[in-house]
Amino acid sequence: MTRRNLIKLLLKWGKAIFMAQMFAGPLPTRNATAGVDVNPPGDRFKGLSLREIARRKLHHGDDHFINPFGEAGSKNLWEILQWKLFSENRFTEDYERERVVPVSIDWEPVRLDNGLSITFIKHSGIMIKDLGQYLLVDPLFFDLSWFIKDYTPIVSDMALMPRPTHVLITHGHYDHLDTMSLGVLDKDTHLISPLGYEDIFDDLEMRRRTPLDWFDSFEDGKRKITLLPCNHWTMRNPLTGPNKALWGSFLIETAGGPTLYISGDTAYFDRFAEIGDAFSIDLAIFNLGAYEPRWFMGPSHINPQEAVQAFRELRAKKLLIVHWGTFRLGDEPVYLPPVELRRELDRAGLSDRLVHLEHGETYRLADV
Repeated sequence: MTRRNLIKLLLKWGKAIFMAQMFAGPLPTRNATAGVDVNPPGDRFKGLSLREIARRKLHHGDDHFINPFGEAGSKNLWEILQWKLFSENRFTEDYERERVVPVSIDWEPVRLDNGLSITFIKHSGIMIKDLGQYLLVDPLFFDLSWFIKDYTPIVSDMALMPRPTHVLITHGHYDHLDTMSLGVLDKDTHLISPLGYEDIFDDLEMRRRTPLDWFDSFEDGKRKITLLPCNHWTMRNPLTGPNKALWGSFLIETAGGPTLYISGDTAYFDRFAEIGDAFSIDLAIFNLGAYEPRWFMGPSHINPQEAVQAFRELRAKKLLIVHWGTFRLGDEPVYLPPVELRRELDRAGLSDRLVHLEHGETYRLADV
């Protein structure tokens, strides 16, 4: 084996080990009270509403949280190695069309606009301006790892970014809860997250925080932020195991009027219609990326076809996608998600409902 091939092999193994922290799901375990698998295939609570599942805390295990809606617990380290090292990748030839697109954000127009706006920063990070206050979601300002190429490096001065009033964290995977990015914020920044991240925030010395269980809400004047269930999971350390903390989507009833749905990472599940019945959603912001290959990613992330189906079931007025373009975490090239989404929206006759943002761009919700 040549030195070059050896280096390439070591890089592949390094990526596989790193991906274990990102995607290795929990092995099936048993719920001591129910006596059944806590990560069964499919939704075993079909007869119960989301609110009833949350009220009865059926997503709470003895020392971890439970995904009641799918089979995200079926992956293990061997399957990660099988994916990264041995499975065929049908997108390999498409990678030559990937481009690094530096991100420069002009915050001055955002500051001057007194309405409601969304700025797509990077990966799944967005800034919501709502009547003079700023809500920052899943901030990630830097690269993820030297193993993972960053296709949207931020080149503008992030010190010019408006100070967020609230920071929303959807779950604990490293590309959503980035301690380096949180570390550049003021220590008194208010954090809103699912349950279970107190130790991380303690280490960051960020004491102002509101942990939420599913359907818990934080209210700030006319603004209401609710954590909703979704079909996902979380992990920070494969050695201590998965789902030690909770995950979720956010429903933001803004002070400015429109209602926003932020999916966070989620696989498809048949509860989007229930959410759409409960809330009138003006803009649905879906995470779309890291969805190929389906045998591996399907239990954790929606693909474009499923995103359109979920959007229709939510009955939201407009659709925006994030979680694409920055890191190639799945097999699909970084530029592909919006391309495939447009195709699916065209087929469904919904192309006029799409709000497309490139990284660094801002959308003003004047016409929602």
